[in-house]
Amino acid sequence: MIVLLKKLKTGNSIKDLSFKVDRLFNYVKSFSFPRLAGTSGEIKAVKLTEKTFKNIGFNEQQIQKKTFKFSDFYSTTLIKLIMVINLTFSLFILMFTYINLLFTIIICVIMIIVFFLIIKGLQHPEHPGFWGEYYGKTISATNVVIKLPAKNLPADTAGNIIISAHLDSKSQSFKTYWRVFLYRVWLYGGIFLGGFFIILFIHAYTIIDINLLVIGSGIWSFTILISISNVFLMFLNTSNNSPGALDNASGMAVVFELSEFFKENTLDNFNIWFCQFSAEELGTMGSRIFVNDHQDEFIKGRVFQINLDMISCAHEQKNQVEYLKSYGVLPRKKIAPLLSKYLDKAAMEENVKIKGFHLSTGAHTDSVPFHLRGYDSVDIVTRAGGKYTHNKVDTPEKVDPQVLLDACLIIRNVIFSLDKDYELLCKNQELFCDIS
Repeated sequence: MIVLLKKLKTGNSIKDLSFKVDRLFNYVKSFSFPRLAGTSGEIKAVKLTEKTFKNIGFNEQQIQKKTFKFSDFYSTTLIKLIMVINLTFSLFILMFTYINLLFTIIICVIMIIVFFLIIKGLQHPEHPGFWGEYYGKTISATNVVIKLPAKNLPADTAGNIIISAHLDSKSQSFKTYWRVFLYRVWLYGGIFLGGFFIILFIHAYTIIDINLLVIGSGIWSFTILISISNVFLMFLNTSNNSPGALDNASGMAVVFELSEFFKENTLDNFNIWFCQFSAEELGTMGSRIFVNDHQDEFIKGRVFQINLDMISCAHEQKNQVEYLKSYGVLPRKKIAPLLSKYLDKAAMEENVKIKGFHLSTGAHTDSVPFHLRGYDSVDIVTRAGGKYTHNKVDTPEKVDPQVLLDACLIIRNVIFSLDKDYELLCKNQELFCDIS
């Protein structure tokens, strides 16, 4: 075992040891049943998660269960409310454009203020507040967590590595692919519509002459596009029909497999956590509760999260390990550049394919609460899986266990590298991205 660890730490992995393709796929099949948070399916998933950890060899004292309550207002009703508000304002803006441009400006300002207040209120939806308490349904869900303390450092001095997935699933009116597509139409349509209104103001209040037919065509075209996306998103309903094999029994399988390996190979300088969060599909509530509960012991610069969500997509061309590298429209914001370097380096050493990708909108995973606290966090995900997720067709044959094994190899390498680089990364409680 000592020889094996030495080889692993230098990046020369032995692929036929430790991780098993059949075992990974059995995890996926075991958890492929509808399990929306707050339903009997989620309760069954929690019990099965506890049983699986016990079968791996963890005792009851090591298995932490945290039951929490939250409101579903922010994950279900609120998006419909936002779409109604947006549709109403869009139509008002269009109408006042032909009456008085100053009124149009005032309405735009009001809409921006309203959306700013909504976004500000969304930062901590785990606290129900007035809207969540009176206009949402209170739901109970449970996280299941394992913590393996560092060998050489006290728990409060050691760093913390969190390997996570979510145990709940959901189905929606549209598959993930189309939901993201509608969000993009809404986002980019709004940007272009704003651009045409700016051109209209320039035409109206400057000496620059611009063809009104072109301006009018642009305003009407993008208003119609935004309105159509609004209407579709208003009817985006959540239900409990998805087996959730890709999303996210695949991620759970990797967490289980890695926990079995590190149970016998604890780290020198980091506590390592294996988390199966609940209620990710209803507002990332489980991970939010977890971060809130541990904020006093998590020190910025000493916390690294690798979140697994929708891994592989069998029979698709882009069936490989991918990770979210950057996010947003302009400017593009890099996500966890330090962990990105570790992931790329690990994949190269393990001779496994990995690809970082950009996403303008549509991502809301269990990494969000960690990013809000300034912790270094990255999502491992396969984009092609969005064609099947949040739908009853999200079944085990869509999962490629070989890609799950690839993810295990990469993440194991990253974990050992982080542990080896503890002094470099954590001594000053800051992250340094210029690692060799």
